Amino acid sequence: MFDAIRNWRRRRVLARASIPEELWRAALAALPFLRSLDAAEQRRLRDLCVLFLDAKGIVGARGHEVTPLQRVMIAQQACVLVLNLDLGLYDGFENVVVYPGEFVPGWEWEDEAGVVHRHDEPLAGEAMPGGPVVLSWPDVAAAGDWQASGMNLVVHEFAHKIDMAHGEANGCPPLPPGMSAAAWTGALTAAYDDFAARVERGEDTAIDAYAAESPGEFFAVLSEVFFAEPALLRQNYPAVYEQFRKFYRQDPAARACVGAV
Repeated sequence: MFDAIRNWRRRRVLARASIPEELWRAALAALPFLRSLDAAEQRRLRDLCVLFLDAKGIVGARGHEVTPLQRVMIAQQACVLVLNLDLGLYDGFENVVVYPGEFVPGWEWEDEAGVVHRHDEPLAGEAMPGGPVVLSWPDVAAAGDWQASGMNLVVHEFAHKIDMAHGEANGCPPLPPGMSAAAWTGALTAAYDDFAARVERGEDTAIDAYAAESPGEFFAVLSEVFFAEPALLRQNYPAVYEQFRKFYRQDPAARACVGAV
């Protein structure tokens, strides 16, 4: 019954809402890593973006004005993660907040000794458990040139949201039926331990060293690489690439090869 109601709502939204063709093409042009999607995948992505934008508010903070192009670019990058999954993975929060630059979250927390700490370091993005996704627009825009920036902030933060679907962001998102939790944990743990050791030794890694911060950050950073430079992930950690291929139900490396022909 609930599936029937959900499908009815989906059809209703898609019947009354759309993204203008010129705006859609402009957003795709700004994100080269999406160009390898075939026509059917682009149509599916577009529908997901319409549904996403209907469900989520994308609002500016500290004077930042979110343009229609920015809204679609954010939606495209968020929705490519769930292209073959369920948009319901993003249930539980309502807004994406966009700042004109890095922001200071001002977190406060109390440790076991009763000492209160405050986080005053500027951030480019944050996915809050049960709360919004917060993004710095210049860092979102940097995804348009992966070779220069080596980052995709939207993919990173929405990978955290997927990871948080069953609790904290710990690198173990809810796996679909048929995937082995032991195989996932084995592949990710071995790769994380190897990568953290490489960073500790001071190696100049092609993958952002921030991935060594924690298993949760490892999952988010490697999700960026999986979508934006899949051959790099497949070359460095083939077992992780295989787990991501099964989890996201996509094969970006194969897709990129077809697109390059």
